[in-house]
Amino acid sequence: MTGSRTNPSQIMITEIVIVRHPVCVCVPVNHKVTLRVRAEGTAALCYQWFSEDKQEIPGGNQADLTITARKTQLYVCRVNDHYNNYVFSEWAKVKVLDIDKSGLPVDWQGEPHIAINPKPQTVQLGTKLSLHCAAFGVPAPHYQWYRNGQPLLDKNSDVLQISCVTAEHGGSYLCSVSNVLEERWTDAVDVDIAQTDPLPPAALTATDKVALLIGNLNYSNHPDLMAPIMDVHELANLLQQLGFRVVSLLDLTVEEMQAAIDKFIQLLDRGVYGLFYYAGHGYEHAGRNYLVAVDAPQPYRTQNCVCVQRVMHKMQERQTALSVILLDTCRKWYNQHCIPSAIMPLGPTGNTVYGYATCEDAEAFEVQDGGKSTGIFTKYLNRHILQSEKVTHVLEKVSEDLGRDPLVTGKQAVEIKHTVKEPRSLTDLVRTNGHTRELHLRDVCWKQANALPLKRQLMFLCGVEVEVSFSALFSNVLVAFAAVKTTSKHTQDCTITLSSIPPMEDIFSRPGRSEEMDSLLFNKSCDPDCTLRLCSLQKLKESVVIKVDLHYTHTENKRRHIETQHLDIGRPLVASCKLYKGNRAATDKKQGSTSAQSMGDISNGRSQKPQTLGGPRRPFTRKAECATARSNEPEENDENELQDFFFPP
Repeated sequence: MTGSRTNPSQIMITEIVIVRHPVCVCVPVNHKVTLRVRAEGTAALCYQWFSEDKQEIPGGNQADLTITARKTQLYVCRVNDHYNNYVFSEWAKVKVLDIDKSGLPVDWQGEPHIAINPKPQTVQLGTKLSLHCAAFGVPAPHYQWYRNGQPLLDKNSDVLQISCVTAEHGGSYLCSVSNVLEERWTDAVDVDIAQTDPLPPAALTATDKVALLIGNLNYSNHPDLMAPIMDVHELANLLQQLGFRVVSLLDLTVEEMQAAIDKFIQLLDRGVYGLFYYAGHGYEHAGRNYLVAVDAPQPYRTQNCVCVQRVMHKMQERQTALSVILLDTCRKWYNQHCIPSAIMPLGPTGNTVYGYATCEDAEAFEVQDGGKSTGIFTKYLNRHILQSEKVTHVLEKVSEDLGRDPLVTGKQAVEIKHTVKEPRSLTDLVRTNGHTRELHLRDVCWKQANALPLKRQLMFLCGVEVEVSFSALFSNVLVAFAAVKTTSKHTQDCTITLSSIPPMEDIFSRPGRSEEMDSLLFNKSCDPDCTLRLCSLQKLKESVVIKVDLHYTHTENKRRHIETQHLDIGRPLVASCKLYKGNRAATDKKQGSTSAQSMGDISNGRSQKPQTLGGPRRPFTRKAECATARSNEPEENDENELQDFFFPP
């Protein structure tokens, strides 16, 4: 009997392979869900879906099963062919939550949506702790609980349970909810463990500290100021010592001020300490304070200014743990013939503070002190700000010191308004719980606004090596340093000149700025051969190029030569934030108007020049001259418009 050999191509593969199993989902009641299975086989495949009670699903004979989820149930699919081969998929659970789904987007694609956040609790020692959260998701979301920023092992369900709590179980809890599409975080909640013997209250902390400092001094249509340079510089350095993320800006137009404040507001969040400081011309009218931009015309209206009360309102909306506004500016009434303004009351949101350099209808002053200009208010503020006391107590000490200064006795007095309900201090430590999206955003934005170009080594054809480095005086003022590091035998008498493309004005080199300011703000420890200040970086719309010209004498022919290299440093510091793209619609809003008076200054850098005064130390006001009285008062915004003033929701 002769056997026959089988052709390999004729071998029949009868195995059915499921290449995609249905996934578990969690959806609101009456939500339409599609379960999918994908299989491969050599023959035509048939499908039949079953529920957990092993009942066939009517009409469930396709690879996709679409149902209206009314109750939590398990589903499985049988895949078979005409050769009686069959295989079952994995079970898929459709979890149905009959809870509020009002926040679910209309075009929801299955990314995790947190429907229930955990609630803060106070539990007794030895009792049971349960924290609940719930989220919709397709696929069903994965849960991971955290305490004080650390993941908890085996706590991977929507309910965290601890059967017998101890003192160590107290702390801040939150849950990460994720699937293949996205990760979301629940609200952080505090769990307090009640004990028989009361413990001292826990130290107050901040989830972050953010500060925006603006100083206006070079006005187009009003008297220039001197002190904001040094005041901002010193205050910014002190706030950085306290752990604040600081952005300091000089000489902003109204649109630039609005854009900078917009960025600042976006960085605030629940638990954050936010501090806004302004020095420059300003005034008060009908209970509101206005900050005058450097491009404000004469006379100006409120659309040329920033309303302080609206800034505070937006800060409060972000549910900050502490909101502080410090104003080193005049508060003269817009119209001397009007009745005193009724200062608008602070809302009952708590932990908000106004620190005014002077009282209503009064000027603020800056003085020459030890060869530098300084605002009297900021001078004493900087003296006390590092003290670990309640922020209102710090301002009270500032008020007391200023009240004893004979230069302003009877002319200037600090005014403090607040709704502080807790002993919050600017020295409170920062505690971050979990890795929230908001914390990451603040970190990225702060680094972006303060990122310096890298140090560069340039080798010229003549053999001379030049080092170019950078330092920030303020967040919108950059200094470039150039120094000859090595020379060659063919060169002597090497000098360097720096310029920028496009050219950028050095606002600190204007007439009347004394050289003493450079010595105070400019650190010459690196002993550069040449420096270049790049100011008003917020206006930069393209990359800036540093032109480095090397001048030298050739040792053989004794002729002077020039070699040039170009260094593209991109858009450094605050230029990367594109403040010129700020909310232009805000400038179309009508506010109130008034004549202006202001004072104060802020900075974070190292250079500016104050005018030298005749006497050893005497005060001068920082007010802008009032415009000629107008018969019609400027129109005021209604407070109801606060919802859409500078910052659209």
